[in-house]
Amino acid sequence: MRNLSQKFTRKVNGMIVFLSCLFLFSCGKNQVVYNQYLAIDHSAWEKGKEYYFTFQIDNPAVPYNITLEIRNNNLYPYQNLWLLLQEEPPAGPIVRDTMECMLADDFGKWLGSGISLFQTSFPIKTNYLFTDTGRYTFSFRQGMRNDTLRGIQEIGLRIEKNGL
Repeated sequence: MRNLSQKFTRKVNGMIVFLSCLFLFSCGKNQVVYNQYLAIDHSAWEKGKEYYFTFQIDNPAVPYNITLEIRNNNLYPYQNLWLLLQEEPPAGPIVRDTMECMLADDFGKWLGSGISLFQTSFPIKTNYLFTDTGRYTFSFRQGMRNDTLRGIQEIGLRIEKNGL
């Protein structure tokens, strides 16, 4: 009976230590508010095709990190990807920008992680303060010279509270 009690006590103590470690390591981490991927139609991004991400911001006083995720395959013919970005806030003017995403190094080695599908992250804004609460929409169009751009399979957008 005593042996059984000691085993139970060890298990409880082990669980307490595990949960304490889990709690300590989770403090200060970024909290994901939005994480969505959209598949590119037939892995061929048409020149005029725009992909939209809409999310809700409830606390504009907190800084956020906004990250674009690109998933490309070996058929992508270029080292970089030019994107036309548009941010539509709940109130106020639409903000437009252009960004270059480097997907491969000078020797053609993919920079993202993966084997035949490579994922690369690109920070759009860091410690960004949204102006208002409400629904925001980010949209992306490819800005390359090709009318049909092959090899990009998915794009994603991740919004997370910055746990300073």
